[in-house]
Amino acid sequence: MRRGSWKIRIFIGLAIVAFAYIQRCSNKEENPYTGRIQNIDMSTDQEIAIGLQSAPEVTQQFGGLYPDERLQSFVDQLGHKLVNSSIARETPYKYDFHLLADQQTINAFALPGGQVFVTYALFSQLNEAQLAGVLGHEIGHVIGRHSAERIADGNFWQTVTMGASVGADAGDIVAQIGQNTLLTNGREDELESDELGVLLMLQAGYDPNELITVMEILKAAAGPNRVPEFQSTHPDPENRIEKIKEAIAKYRNGKNLN
Repeated sequence: MRRGSWKIRIFIGLAIVAFAYIQRCSNKEENPYTGRIQNIDMSTDQEIAIGLQSAPEVTQQFGGLYPDERLQSFVDQLGHKLVNSSIARETPYKYDFHLLADQQTINAFALPGGQVFVTYALFSQLNEAQLAGVLGHEIGHVIGRHSAERIADGNFWQTVTMGASVGADAGDIVAQIGQNTLLTNGREDELESDELGVLLMLQAGYDPNELITVMEILKAAAGPNRVPEFQSTHPDPENRIEKIKEAIAKYRNGKNLN
């Protein structure tokens, strides 16, 4: 009886894992703005809805919006300048740009669908061109559909973990493999967004070398004890600078500027 039960568990576990892989293969699609093949299991409308629903809670986590309408307007206008003068205007997303009140945390991020945030702690250290680089990078995350891709990856590994747990009690191992994969992909997302940020800056008339200065600011903010690259979801600033230089050379030679 126990032996039969064990075989049934293995069969069910394998079926769940097979379903996860079949579903993952069926979700492959090409991103029309980056040309990259991605696994996405949601529509752009769903991305927009997730971003809009999450924005109020995220805003509160950083102390709300910075209480200066003039600066809020400046950030929003600069963000839309980048959108309207670049490939971002062709995307279906609803872009909004927010200056967060947090004066301690140096950070900027984007929610799926076009909600973009920068903390005052970072904003206060940047000139206009550098801020354009930061916002361009975050727009790049939206264009690259990185959050949607991570959600799809998370759903995949959750299903695989469930199958492994049912079939062989190996859920923890598979979950760790999934986590490591997500971290690696996250670093690639950052590099792709850096390249897109360079393109958006050039299309909007900003010097993309200012994005290199942003990397130096982030490096200085992290201090001498920053986490090694292989343990971080972000590439080391030095590596990002080299990739940014490559992107500048690529696009200044006239490739894909229109």
